[in-house]
Amino acid sequence: MLTLNLALAGLAIGAIAALSGLGLLVTYRTTGVLDLAHGAFAMMTAYLLWQAVRGWGWPLQIAAPLAIFVVGPGLGLLADLMVFRPLRHRGAGPSESLVASLGVLVLLMGVAFQVWGGQAHLDAPSIFPSGAIKLPGGATVLTSTVEILGVLVVIGLAGWLLSRYTRIGLYVRAVVDRRELAELSGVNADGVAAIGWGVGGGLAGLTGVLLAPSVQLTPFGLTLIVLETLAVVVIAKLKSPTVCVLAAFALGIAQSELQQVQFSDPDAQQALGALQSNLFVVALLVGLLLRPRLAEVGETGTPALLAPSPRGRSHRLWILFGALALLAPLTFQPEDLRAAEVVPALALIFLSLVLLTGISGQISLGQAGYAGMGALFSVMLVQGRLGIPALPAGTALAVGALLAGVAGLVTGFAAVRRTGLALALTTFAVGTVATRFLFEQPAVVDGLHVLRLFPGHKAFYLAELVLLTVGLGALWMLSTGVAGRALRAMRDSEDGARSVGIDIRALKLLTFTVSAAMAGLGGALLAQASGSFDADAFSPLQGLVWFAVVLVAGAESTTAAVGAAALLVFIDYREGPGTSTFVVGLLAVLLGRMPGGVAGMLRRWPADAAGPVPAASLASPWRPRETLPGPDVTPTRPRRLSPRGRELLMRVRR
Repeated sequence: MLTLNLALAGLAIGAIAALSGLGLLVTYRTTGVLDLAHGAFAMMTAYLLWQAVRGWGWPLQIAAPLAIFVVGPGLGLLADLMVFRPLRHRGAGPSESLVASLGVLVLLMGVAFQVWGGQAHLDAPSIFPSGAIKLPGGATVLTSTVEILGVLVVIGLAGWLLSRYTRIGLYVRAVVDRRELAELSGVNADGVAAIGWGVGGGLAGLTGVLLAPSVQLTPFGLTLIVLETLAVVVIAKLKSPTVCVLAAFALGIAQSELQQVQFSDPDAQQALGALQSNLFVVALLVGLLLRPRLAEVGETGTPALLAPSPRGRSHRLWILFGALALLAPLTFQPEDLRAAEVVPALALIFLSLVLLTGISGQISLGQAGYAGMGALFSVMLVQGRLGIPALPAGTALAVGALLAGVAGLVTGFAAVRRTGLALALTTFAVGTVATRFLFEQPAVVDGLHVLRLFPGHKAFYLAELVLLTVGLGALWMLSTGVAGRALRAMRDSEDGARSVGIDIRALKLLTFTVSAAMAGLGGALLAQASGSFDADAFSPLQGLVWFAVVLVAGAESTTAAVGAAALLVFIDYREGPGTSTFVVGLLAVLLGRMPGGVAGMLRRWPADAAGPVPAASLASPWRPRETLPGPDVTPTRPRRLSPRGRELLMRVRR
């Protein structure tokens, strides 16, 4: 039975989620970019308001308007100017822009970690005064709830009026309906995109400022909470603001009403508490499973950032150098060797992304979830907590990796019908659900202790290198020969691969299963290297960072993946935790200018230094030059406009 007081409390949650969802929706509909950096904009705005009020002693009446109306929109405009506008002018598709927004997210988290550290702040200032209002019938509603609802109504009404009765709204609708046609009609599409980024950044900043007083202010925590509001955007099919607001209110009220449900069984009550506190995450996953296709703008294929570059002559030298670098820690002091134990484990996780994303072209943002499952299951198997007798550490390691592979197989069934944005969000939701319902539940993780393969550091590191070699061998077998050609054909074009008889379903199931098992093995080794199971090590945002690392290093390069793992560990060990996140984010926002990542740039460097290849040298010596195929000049038939497109064209011209 609904309780009025709880429903009124849920209105505040729903209103904040609606503001965040509207910001995401505005940015996506005007630019075609689903802004994964939305949560980072919110986090940075909340941090700067906290710094201004608590650190510098500014009055809240001055700091709050600056944060909401300057910092939030400014971050959005800066991201558009520095990152997304160059991609848009280059003709990049939504997949590349999605990866670029991930780079902005990682960069801002790294900046926040470097400036404010990772400790939680519980004294974030509230822009609304405390107090309650009594309603007829004895119910009470917080003053802040009424004011948040008022803000939502004002923003929603202003947006509706601007979109319907102003020239700016006409231009925005024209760009949303058909960007190319709007540009031909003289509409400043870059200006419309800037408006979208400014409004989206401003709503993200407002969301962060409203959420910060009620949650722990941390670089990762607040960012993830805001990203969970993707659920209302998915329910709205990425296009309906009305459905977005209604879904936000429904989830907010449902989350609040679940507090009154009580079970006598402690385990059932704990499960219900987990569902209540993570209802938006569950709604995100369910919404994605029920909607295999989203209303995506533009192409949804494999981004050019994943495209491999030809291997240079120095490829074998890099492999030799990498092998020597991996053996070097055996000569280190015990403390340095213990830090180096993380490298092979992290390299296995990165190799799993090379297989799944770089070779087969499946964008996966939830790899940390599979790594965490492998770590958790292996630790539980050693203690006999899965209903079977305790297993030796080595056997538990293998079985834990296999169980993670089973989870990947289940995800593979969902991935068969999904590509691009839908697949990326589904894998992110799977990783988030695994974190919230497994890794962070006291009933699951309490009392766990890690048993290492070998107690000695050198023996354990050598065992890690053997397992890393096995992973490299498995990846080599899948990436060469008939299997490798089939995977790359699927990456380049699923329809084209299907037309020549390739079983796309079987390939996706295979790659998701093997990739998840490899990530699970790396996660289990990571837990053994650190000596404990830490849920934060496998958080969903950590998975986003790992994905960005692989893209920056080179999505298809195994050597670059192993080298990136070593470099990340070295940077954090020498400069402090979180430093590598900043470096990765800085490189990730530049991915649009270096297709193939750092590995691709290094492979192309000799050719780039030598200058362009003469056109005459491209002719084959085995046939006359005039027989070489020329450009396709087949005329294309102009596309017919829809009635709505013709109406918008006439209105824009007037």
